[in-house]
Amino acid sequence: MTRIADPTAFILANTRLQPVPHAPEISLWLADEVTPIWRLTEEELGEMGLPPPFWAFAWAGGQGLARWLLDHPEEVAGKRVLDFAAGSGLVGVAAIKAGAASVLCADIDPFCGAAVALNAQANNTPLAFTAADLLDAPPPEVDVICAGDVFYERPMAERVLAWLNLAAGRGTRILVGDPLRTYFPKSGFDLLAEYAVPTTRELEDSAVKRTRVWTVSGAAT
Repeated sequence: MTRIADPTAFILANTRLQPVPHAPEISLWLADEVTPIWRLTEEELGEMGLPPPFWAFAWAGGQGLARWLLDHPEEVAGKRVLDFAAGSGLVGVAAIKAGAASVLCADIDPFCGAAVALNAQANNTPLAFTAADLLDAPPPEVDVICAGDVFYERPMAERVLAWLNLAAGRGTRILVGDPLRTYFPKSGFDLLAEYAVPTTRELEDSAVKRTRVWTVSGAAT
């Protein structure tokens, strides 16, 4: 993928710092509309047909998972946390605010490193970042893996599910935020919470999305 000259400047020029609807304790650099920043992202990278700029929005699953962590700090307090497919770093910010000892945000999108750094600074929550595709290796040695909105596409969902089950089998706590996207597994997860998350019809099929937080209960299928 084409190298971006200055992703930080791009984000600051095309987003604004604003509270997250379902977790207003957190403010992120977010876009107000999908289509303009999507087009600008393609122009910046010199590529067409790119996936949406996930880092530029607070997606329903991430918002639900962030709310869960803020309301249940005992889940991550003093623990090592991985925010997988971190996007904006919303869940990672929430984990630090809830008392996590450390958080590693991971995402392969070329803008995410800059987005996570800006959002970490805005919330005074130190976050580490990696652009490595963690699915290519065994799950890292952490206490908790958080994953929001990762079941929207079949190939990705299948890879993530196998990887999360491997981590769970080694004793890692898995927390997933998902508004029952198409490829969310039909079994193997225990429901922890359900929220009505404000979103936008540009991103979702409704202005409020029923979003659930789950943990792995066994071998999901």
